[in-house]
Amino acid sequence: MKKILSVFAIAGIGGLTSLGVSHLLQDDSSTQASLLGYKAPVSYVNIPAGPEATIDFTAAAEQSVHSVVNVKTTYPLQTSQSPYVYDPFRDFFGQRAPQHQEAPMATGSGVIVSQDGYIITNNHVVDGADKIEITLNDKRTYVADVIGKDPTTDLALLKIKETNLPYMSYGNSDNVKVGEWVLAVGNPFNLTSTVTAGIVSAKGRSINILDNDPAKGQFPVESFIQTDAAVNPGNSGGALVNTKGELVGINSAIASNTGSYTGYSFAIPVNMARKVVADLLEFGAVQRAFIGVSIRDLDAKLAQEKSINEIKGVYVEGLSAGGSGEEAGIKEGDVITKVGEVDVNNVPELQEQISRFRPGNKITITLKRNNQEKIIPLVLKNKNGNTDVVEKPKVEVVSALGATFENINSGDMKKLGIENGLRVNKLSAGKLLSAGIREGFIITNVDKKKITSVEDIKAALETKKGGVLIEGVYPNGMRAYYGFGM
Repeated sequence: MKKILSVFAIAGIGGLTSLGVSHLLQDDSSTQASLLGYKAPVSYVNIPAGPEATIDFTAAAEQSVHSVVNVKTTYPLQTSQSPYVYDPFRDFFGQRAPQHQEAPMATGSGVIVSQDGYIITNNHVVDGADKIEITLNDKRTYVADVIGKDPTTDLALLKIKETNLPYMSYGNSDNVKVGEWVLAVGNPFNLTSTVTAGIVSAKGRSINILDNDPAKGQFPVESFIQTDAAVNPGNSGGALVNTKGELVGINSAIASNTGSYTGYSFAIPVNMARKVVADLLEFGAVQRAFIGVSIRDLDAKLAQEKSINEIKGVYVEGLSAGGSGEEAGIKEGDVITKVGEVDVNNVPELQEQISRFRPGNKITITLKRNNQEKIIPLVLKNKNGNTDVVEKPKVEVVSALGATFENINSGDMKKLGIENGLRVNKLSAGKLLSAGIREGFIITNVDKKKITSVEDIKAALETKKGGVLIEGVYPNGMRAYYGFGM
């Protein structure tokens, strides 16, 4: 009987255990099903489809590419002297015959800003160039004249003879916001009409790329718009465009350890460029205004040292005697916070705002002195401490030719059968070398006028505009004619 009860007891316990395990398995199964059906709060990061959600750059790109040009620059020929070998036919007076190499060339970009052919580019794209060739998006080519250059902002203004050109409308670089989408349009690596997109990464950037040379009047103004749109060699002088297709900057530089794009590119704000263009058109030279103060960025350490309670603005370290700032009552230790209605929080931003004005313009400066705000009116001055217009510097004719000259004696003239002339003694970068003239060439006529001295050359060319014809003879008796533009 006990055995039977034991069997029933074991069987009961086994049954209950089976039911419990079955229940547990059932719970686990439902748990697994629940886990498998769980949707984590994740999503893809592409822009979703639909006209209301899509950022479309096609209209801006279409407007831009036809207004951005390829700028090809040719630089003066480089010469080298060959070992002396006397040749009575080619070397009549025993001169060393220079061997000419191919003229070096470079390419960049430019932006058409008027239908009659004015083009903005970088100064470094065209500086020192002997010839500038412009190729439009439709492959038409033109030779450009340089209207003016401004190394201080790295801008240059060119002109081609054409009308009804597609041109880009100016935007307002003050309205550009960090995080805003922009397009970079240009000709990187000679890949014409290339468009890349990115966002504005920062504003008011100084990267110390422009030369500071007070002796030449170069006080660089750097207040770049920084973007992550891909920019490479050849993009210099091209357009930075907003999504409306408006010009907001001139692409100028990249920050890179390789020489190619690695994530940072920099553009000159268009508001600065507009003022430079206006000055070059009206005066032939940029009318640069100065407050007459030495300044530095305000940081936490300086604020603590000077008991300044807000780290905002630009600190005034010193004043120029007789400058606008001193006359208006600005003092050392002041902190400039606004130019007009525009906030300035670092040196580049302050320089950018002042660069938009001319000497003689009246502005207001908002500053803090002893942590109290003051608004001070002042009249800006030029680098000479007055409000006069700065004239375009005249280019010395002989310097532009890039040559030194010497007189020739009557015996040499008799051998060559000439009655007058002036020998090219030495050549450097300039008009004559670019035209193909070699050392030893004897100039007899400039635009049909007889030449006997350097003063004759100056008189023939000082007021000359356009093409010049030079006639002469080499020491071997070979006559030659050369033409170039002034």
